[in-house]
Amino acid sequence: MSTIQPSPSLRNLTLFTAAYMLAAVVGSMVQGNKEFVFYITVMLILIAVMTVVHRRVGLTSGLLWLLSIWGLAHMAGGLVPLPKGWPYNGDQAVLYSWWIIPQKLKYDQIVHAYGFGVTTWLCWHSLRSAMRHFAVELKPTFGLMVLCAAAGIGFGALNEVIEFIAVLTIPNTNVGGYENTGWDLVANLIGATTAALIIRFGHKR
Repeated sequence: MSTIQPSPSLRNLTLFTAAYMLAAVVGSMVQGNKEFVFYITVMLILIAVMTVVHRRVGLTSGLLWLLSIWGLAHMAGGLVPLPKGWPYNGDQAVLYSWWIIPQKLKYDQIVHAYGFGVTTWLCWHSLRSAMRHFAVELKPTFGLMVLCAAAGIGFGALNEVIEFIAVLTIPNTNVGGYENTGWDLVANLIGATTAALIIRFGHKR
């Protein structure tokens, strides 16, 4: 297992992530938001998993920052209240419920597309790094990009399972109903496909 030496960028990333996670913990406690205590716990588990993955495959600084920004968008989505008058869906006027384009596009959907696009890139990077141990240099062929996009979409489906657990165990969540889940899956598909196309055609250039 390779050892990744801490760099200034990695230290800055750690401080950045720790700062918004601490703010999320304080915000959840002040608001009495039990749902987000659950999500903070999930986030801490994911941070631990990504730390292990980074030590094994050496994630790029750019990918690490994109993952951390995704975490920030998620934490802010459930805790930051909307200004009065902003359109939103559901009972809770927070960023996740915000209609960026009324009845067309929500903040939640943007975060889903972005996050599982980044996850698709993570899958590609991890697959390529793993194959380098066998002296195989992979190229982002159409087939491999379909595989990585499918993996990203699969992780998106796992996220919906986690949200379903939240619905079953925590009263008054802001997860939304069946239609919301469907649009989340569509956003995951769009994000994963976009990332796969960028990797595929960006490699040629």
